[in-house]
Amino acid sequence: MCCKFTDLHCKEVICICDGRRLGFISDAKIDLCDGRVIAIVVPGPCRHFGVLGHRDDFVIPWNCIRQIGPDIVLVDVKPDECRVPRIKNLLPF
Repeated sequence: MCCKFTDLHCKEVICICDGRRLGFISDAKIDLCDGRVIAIVVPGPCRHFGVLGHRDDFVIPWNCIRQIGPDIVLVDVKPDECRVPRIKNLLPF
């Protein structure tokens, strides 16, 4: 199977363990040496209606993806185990 990142971008990610909606794919981690996708990145839920930004990101390993459909991506992972702290933007602008 072959697809472009633009095909994955903004697809909704759903955990098949508990049926929880994790969010939408925003980024991917790529191994530049091998040219392989290592993981997909899903921003965590918003805090206070998005005014205070997002909580921790979900970094889901590529081998945990079970199905890629036209609108959603099904993953087999425990959301609390793939949560990674969001790096704060230290630039003043």
